[in-house]
Amino acid sequence: MSEQQLPTAVLASNDRCALGLMRTLGRGGIDIPQELSVVGYDDSHVSNLLHIDLTTVRQDAVRIAERAVRLARLDDDSRRPTEITPEPKLVVRGTTGPPRR
Repeated sequence: MSEQQLPTAVLASNDRCALGLMRTLGRGGIDIPQELSVVGYDDSHVSNLLHIDLTTVRQDAVRIAERAVRLARLDDDSRRPTEITPEPKLVVRGTTGPPRR
């Protein structure tokens, strides 16, 4: 695959998928992050390992669960449905670089 065919970056649906993508790209001779930036999603425990150093998006799963339990309607149909939008945080590590020109 030539550099002109590569996107600037790929956002994987989770860190595990990002790791699989990085492995496949590496086998294909693609240099991360010089040729392509890779970003995962969930900030799993493996993303911060030195040999992986994955840029990822973190969401506070514990806080999300606590809020869901607090807002749960369960047997109380009189409670109105509530929508919450948790604030994600980009954790920049070694798998992203500046966009290619």
